[in-house]
Amino acid sequence: MLERTRPRIPSAFFYHLVSEAIRIIEDSVPDALANLDIGVEDVPDVSSLWSSTIPLALSISQGAGHPAQIILYRRPIERHANSRTELRQLVVASLVEQVSAATGLSPGVLDPHNVRGD
Repeated sequence: MLERTRPRIPSAFFYHLVSEAIRIIEDSVPDALANLDIGVEDVPDVSSLWSSTIPLALSISQGAGHPAQIILYRRPIERHANSRTELRQLVVASLVEQVSAATGLSPGVLDPHNVRGD
């Protein structure tokens, strides 16, 4: 059986999509990201946190000496997208979901134009 190969997405394009997702949220709710650090890692460290699934993103609660953090995992997100349009939607959806969980704001408030494609 042949495995379908996906074209490699340049990391600069992925970072552009993350910046766009941040702008979507900031345009809708300017203060939503005020106390959050957002970062990108290629892959999660699954050795200790997950056994059978690989996350697309992770939210880490605020702790002593550090703000709340959201990490988007580039390779797993890219793996789930079949096109650049789907990749854009998945980046926005992943970030909106994590920001929603961290702030209590609904995804519809964070992304009122439904870029995430729900």
